[in-house]
Amino acid sequence: MEDRTTLVAETAFQRLMMERALAMAKELERTGRAAQHGQVLDELETAALAQGREFTRAALEGALQGRVDELEKKLRSTAAADAGNRGVTKGRRRVGSSRPPAM
Repeated sequence: MEDRTTLVAETAFQRLMMERALAMAKELERTGRAAQHGQVLDELETAALAQGREFTRAALEGALQGRVDELEKKLRSTAAADAGNRGVTKGRRRVGSSRPPAM
């Protein structure tokens, strides 16, 4: 009987990485089964290194893009708020003469 686990991704990036990790594990299992006797370790190591580099590159790219998207969203909302306040002064305006009082 096979163990089954349910994973819950909280973000699209997490879902993508889970899918990639599962695909990598399946590919390594296929590689191990298909390897000729005496070559299993070499073939698995070669596949794991190549797939691991790609997995790591995709993880870094996805995490970085997520951060860029967050910052762009923040900048857009800040720019929209600034544009909405255009022409409005924030401080109290001082009334009266600008000359100092006579002594």
